[in-house]
Amino acid sequence: MSASVKRAVVSAGVTIPNIASPEFKADPYPFYARLRDESPVFRIELPTRQPAWLITRYDDVAVVLKDERFAKDRGNALSPGPAGKEPWVPGLFQPLTRNMLDVDPPDHTRLRQLVHKAFTPRLIERLRDRIQVLTEELIAAAAMRRRVDLIADFALPIPTTIIAEMLGVPASDRHRFHRWSRRIVASAPSGWRMLPAIPSAIAFLRYIRRLVKARRSSPRDDLVTALVQAEEEGARLNEDELVAMIFLLLIAGHETTVNLIGNGMLALLRHPDQLQRLRDEPGMIKVAVEELLRFDGPLETATERYARQDVEVAGTIIRRGELVYAVLGSANRDERQFPDPDRLDLSREPNRHLAFGLGVHYCLGAPLARLEGQIAIGTLVSRLPNLRMTQRRLRWRRSLVLRGLAALPVEL
Repeated sequence: MSASVKRAVVSAGVTIPNIASPEFKADPYPFYARLRDESPVFRIELPTRQPAWLITRYDDVAVVLKDERFAKDRGNALSPGPAGKEPWVPGLFQPLTRNMLDVDPPDHTRLRQLVHKAFTPRLIERLRDRIQVLTEELIAAAAMRRRVDLIADFALPIPTTIIAEMLGVPASDRHRFHRWSRRIVASAPSGWRMLPAIPSAIAFLRYIRRLVKARRSSPRDDLVTALVQAEEEGARLNEDELVAMIFLLLIAGHETTVNLIGNGMLALLRHPDQLQRLRDEPGMIKVAVEELLRFDGPLETATERYARQDVEVAGTIIRRGELVYAVLGSANRDERQFPDPDRLDLSREPNRHLAFGLGVHYCLGAPLARLEGQIAIGTLVSRLPNLRMTQRRLRWRRSLVLRGLAALPVEL
């Protein structure tokens, strides 16, 4: 493990890094490999001082993602009495706790049904031409410059523009909501460490409420209008759920895909044999993107889950109410599931990776992320054959759940 990992402590002979730190994000895989071998269900302390369990083996991660004994809503896992008291969350953030990602059925089922039709593979396929045109425009702009940042100048504009157009958000605002999103995602999930994110949250929520107000008075053919109309029908969506849904779609609609494109291109640039293979066989892009999702996926862990009751996982008892993180990045490198898992093999099949999760909370936007990744990466490697990295030491973003680059400078 890197000596640069900060705030490390030692537990049961294993050095525990701050798993949200940029230093750890640079190469988390040796740490997770050791946990899979020695302590596949491992107790850590988060930067917030909150204890949590890391689940690192593929089969165990799959169980946690699908098992109804693990709740998304902490309220469904709390014990009665003071011991089961919810952690403090600023009142401003309260509406956001009712987003689709953090609730259980039947609320999750009801909320997901409101938007799932917009993300079916058939409807997403209709966006292919728009994504292709946007990608070509960005590459043409990049080709006029000697050096570019593949994150800011390429990976970021594609998903932010597409999700903005789907929701009816002016494309000119995409940089604003990404800036707010970046600060919110980098903050702690609860407690006083959320405080630095409050100004961004205030700005973001005000923006969304103005957008909702505008669509009430002037409906359009977009997803925000559809959600506003569902809320006006009553029963299916309340005001807080409406705001939380738009907030989630704006963040989740671009954050993970930025990382998919950025991490994927980094993996290819670090493995020139596989990069050349993709250039020689552009038809393999679908299989290649699945391998890039497995090898260096956009999410390091799934979002939080809580044990509804005492649950045994790999011989370890997780008590009711305890916080659990299923480590997708570790599961996708598990040698019990994937032969030679640390090798990038763009033709790897079968490839049952867990980059988009599993079960009822499987990523709603997976078809869109896949299509954006296939077009962006496939077009970039074919149009710009002389790409090369200009920095060996890269900056990774601070985040507990996400894993993505702050920048990826390249020369053309």
